[in-house]
Amino acid sequence: MSTPALSKPNVVVAAPVWLTATIMLATVMQVLDTTIANVALPHMAASLGATQEEITWVLTSYIVASAIATPLTGWASDRIGRRQLLSGAIAGFTVASLLCGIATGLPEMVVFRILQGICGAVLIPLAQAILLDINPREKIGQAMAIYGAGIMVGPIIGPTLGGYLTEVFNWRYVFLINLPLGIIAFLGVAAFMPREETKVRRFDFTGFAMLAIAVGALQLMLDRGQSAGWFESVEIWLYAGLAVSGLWAFVIHCWGSDDPFVNLKMFRDRNFVMGLLFIFMIGMTLFSGLALLPPLLQRLMGYPVIETGLVMAPRGVGTMVSMLLVGRLVARFDPRGLVLFGLAVTAWSLHMMSGFEPGMDAQPIIWSGVLQGFGLGFVFVPLSTLTFATIDTKFRGDATAMFSLVRNVGSGVGISMVTVVLSRMTSVNHEEIASRLTAASHPVRHDMPGLLIGNPLSASIADGLVTQQAAMLGYIDNFVLMMALTLAVVPIVFFLRRPGRG
Repeated sequence: MSTPALSKPNVVVAAPVWLTATIMLATVMQVLDTTIANVALPHMAASLGATQEEITWVLTSYIVASAIATPLTGWASDRIGRRQLLSGAIAGFTVASLLCGIATGLPEMVVFRILQGICGAVLIPLAQAILLDINPREKIGQAMAIYGAGIMVGPIIGPTLGGYLTEVFNWRYVFLINLPLGIIAFLGVAAFMPREETKVRRFDFTGFAMLAIAVGALQLMLDRGQSAGWFESVEIWLYAGLAVSGLWAFVIHCWGSDDPFVNLKMFRDRNFVMGLLFIFMIGMTLFSGLALLPPLLQRLMGYPVIETGLVMAPRGVGTMVSMLLVGRLVARFDPRGLVLFGLAVTAWSLHMMSGFEPGMDAQPIIWSGVLQGFGLGFVFVPLSTLTFATIDTKFRGDATAMFSLVRNVGSGVGISMVTVVLSRMTSVNHEEIASRLTAASHPVRHDMPGLLIGNPLSASIADGLVTQQAAMLGYIDNFVLMMALTLAVVPIVFFLRRPGRG
């Protein structure tokens, strides 16, 4: 029986394998930088002469700049060409990484991180658009598996690699490690990426400005909310007002414009809209879980930085295994069924995490991480395939940029949400547990009799134990919440249309 011929891709390249490897190297480089610097912040603060609150602007500046610049991908790729844009972004990101690595003060570090965020913002949506275009329809699932591996494994190994480089070498190597990666990626694009015709496309400054205000204000609100006291602060109300008014003005402007910054017609595609809603929810659970585990392991369970990374690393193994499987399965089975399977595995892993205890060994952490990585791999690849299955190819650049933007906003909302829940529920749990430590309770009478006679040491030990248990319950409350959010997206799957067979 003869093998059916593959359909023709939108863009024919001479060496698609090498181009894919080059694109994914650039993608992994950018994704790593979203998490690799987190563990180095205390060392950076001491070196740059900044307080712990001030040094967080190293993260905030990068996130906000990246969020604002992401929607520019579609317009810039049409206007100057994807080859030139990709080469320029990689070169700019690499140079910015070098400047971050040699920075001597906080102000210049923040400026260099803004430059790094602007250049890195276009890499992920541009990589996804190119992979969709250079692969025939029958291999889109495998292409999205490769893309998803870079997107999901990067944040997992980032803290591990960052901790190792900081402990063994210096925090500056967190940024300098990008230099060889960036140079190789730049040479790869020059060698394997073909030139394309550019399109004359007017730059809608008003539309971009309104969207930039909305996205930037939202990211600042999410990042600054916890430290500023959320809506008890005038600063947060200002950010919220700018976000809502900016988004409203953006939609109204694009609705009535003949050549808008973002063509709202692409939102008529049901799969695309459902995919955006879905990836927003998945962004909340994926990155918030990664944000919760390091402090849980280090503060409550006593793991060192490097060992924390090693315990979390098997999560990436689960992701890689699922990517290898689902890339082939997505062309043979209904992608919606694969998404449902992935959601079920992810929810089960979060159920396992809700049984964590302070004194347990590493085995439950490792197995729940492997399962969660495996399940999310089964979600991300079919979802990417379904989201872009029916959308017009002329919208592909803007659509992939919007997909990346919504995922990043979802992760920001998720991280802020779990931070608030952890803080609030820890306080509630502490008060509840402490109220039950009466003179008649068993722990007081048998394990801490010093409390009955007012021994300060016993009181301090008791408060420490109560605080530990209250914090552990706060983490468990978050894992239960994430499990509920994972199950809540199940109905969205049934609104997705299965693409026709190639």
